[in-house]
Amino acid sequence: MNTRQQQLDAFNRLLDIMDDLREKCPWDKKQTLQSLRHLTIEETYELGDAILDNNLQEIKKELGDILLHIVFYAKIGSETGDFDIADVANEICDKLIHRHPHIYSDVVVADEEEVKQNWEKLKLKEGKKSVLEGVPKSLPALVKASRIQDKAKGVGFDWEEPHQVWDKVQEEIEEFQEEVKNGDTDKIESEFGDVLFSMINYARFLNINPEDALERTNKKFIKRFMYLESKAGELGKPLADMTLAEMDVFWNEAKKL
Repeated sequence: MNTRQQQLDAFNRLLDIMDDLREKCPWDKKQTLQSLRHLTIEETYELGDAILDNNLQEIKKELGDILLHIVFYAKIGSETGDFDIADVANEICDKLIHRHPHIYSDVVVADEEEVKQNWEKLKLKEGKKSVLEGVPKSLPALVKASRIQDKAKGVGFDWEEPHQVWDKVQEEIEEFQEEVKNGDTDKIESEFGDVLFSMINYARFLNINPEDALERTNKKFIKRFMYLESKAGELGKPLADMTLAEMDVFWNEAKKL
């Protein structure tokens, strides 16, 4: 591994390159905070994919892409005189020190859970009116539900035992099935949302990340379906012309691979 000085030298090299690109490259010169936003989101998802695949080389690459975006935003901030990379770094350093009084002060904590509770309490003392203010509005619904529940737990609003959560899941499923029988589309959607929310809550109690779990299933389905498509191609038969029984044979083969 690199020494601290080598790490600092590498970061300094990136800052120098960013200065060059911003001054000389036609594309880089045109970028704004707004134009980079969707690219940053895309890079974050690519990092997430690499983490799920446990591809360490790809993780390193994607971390570099995200670091570039951070430096890019800071460079633009420096040009407007609002902030630079030192301000960004110092801001997060100050926050970390303030929110870890068990490390940088005399507060004593028993475990990880108490650390999380103190974190949320400190945020409220900083002026936030709700612990849920820190949940971005633009988060995908599945991730948002998980974060909402986690933050509510941080101030003690939570179930005590996993079986209580599972009972709630079953209750929500029954309510959902009842609305399906009634045929009211709006109520069906509402109850289905309740089922998902309760399932996400149960996953949290089992220490399962629901987003990761669903994405793993997505990847698994894609691989199996593409195997099915390839086998259909070998037969020279479009999937649309195959019976479900025929497709099921190849699907079961894919499951065994």
